[in-house]
Amino acid sequence: MFWRRKRDEPRETDAETDREVGLPEIDLDAPEPDPADFLDDPSGDDERDPAPEPAPTSSVGAESEPVEDSVPSAPPTPRPALRPLFADFDDDVPEPQQRLDHGLERTRGAFVSRLRGFLASDAPGGPSWDDVEETLIAGDVGAALSMEIVERARRRRDPGGAEAAVRSELAALLVSRDSAWEPRPVVGGGPAVILIVGVNGTGKTTTIGKLAARYAGAGRVVLLAAADTFRAAAIDQLQIWADRAGVQVVSHAPGADPGAVVYDALDAAVARGADLVIADTAGRLHTRSNLMDELAKIRRIVDKRLPGAEPETLFILDATTGQNGLQQAKAFHETVGLTGIVLTKLDSTAKGGIVFAIEHDLGVPVRFIGVGEQAADLLLFDPAGFVSALFD
Repeated sequence: MFWRRKRDEPRETDAETDREVGLPEIDLDAPEPDPADFLDDPSGDDERDPAPEPAPTSSVGAESEPVEDSVPSAPPTPRPALRPLFADFDDDVPEPQQRLDHGLERTRGAFVSRLRGFLASDAPGGPSWDDVEETLIAGDVGAALSMEIVERARRRRDPGGAEAAVRSELAALLVSRDSAWEPRPVVGGGPAVILIVGVNGTGKTTTIGKLAARYAGAGRVVLLAAADTFRAAAIDQLQIWADRAGVQVVSHAPGADPGAVVYDALDAAVARGADLVIADTAGRLHTRSNLMDELAKIRRIVDKRLPGAEPETLFILDATTGQNGLQQAKAFHETVGLTGIVLTKLDSTAKGGIVFAIEHDLGVPVRFIGVGEQAADLLLFDPAGFVSALFD
């Protein structure tokens, strides 16, 4: 049986219904907020809804500017004994080299397979050097660098033949590094600091979560700084990864000063005896000078709070973007001075040659490579292991 309102029965208005159930009244004459105030990409390619400004979630206050005498009252956290990385993972976790071999399947089956075909010693007339050069270019090694590699390999008298010559030339492009590298504190009583920079969509937040899991799994006390305040969802995403890794986050309200967040995170790290601070920064376009200046400001704030700290500045580069990603890295390097590259989504591309172009053109080492979705799929980059996984 359907209910029908009588003709002379008064109609209940929407406003009366809203008041009855306790819904807030909406002021239709209120001005619309400007979405550009909440975007780090004013072009509109990465549109986001502005979020209301809640009370600060940081345990160190919500000041919009750093305060010198703002020291958290939380007692220092005792440091547990260090454990091997991923000690709490299941026993069936593959070894890093196995993960690397699996992650490079696409590159090995396309770029390298084609390259080896043109370098085969039994090919009629010897190696097809023009085809070798084109294959290197197609593999994201870069045009000018590919020409240099081919020219040097042709002159090299390698007993292993043309393939061994090209392999040696590629390996020589990888910069030397300390095999035992890890972020270390420089200032006594202070934490090591990692600034994560890059463009939106490259896997920045995911990489931070994996780094947090890596070092927390080794027994280090890790603190995350949610300094990507221009994108409301970034703070929530970082909190999700922090919960997974079992680490704490220092954050302010969306739209707050990123430098203040980093400053307060360093304060909290010193007070709690943290070993490592990993700071997320707003994903920004390398063509926007004002946003790049904001990143340089964060670097200066670190130097102010921990003079001489020498933070690691890691650029997150999506391997699928190829040479375009390399141009982005060059712009960031000129602004803040990168100390390392994290190459993500290497398992999603058949053009792994970008690794050689990065290290040759920037002179900056690739510190980590991402070859999967799991936390253990973020691998410390080993040049010899990488070349071996490509050719062997």
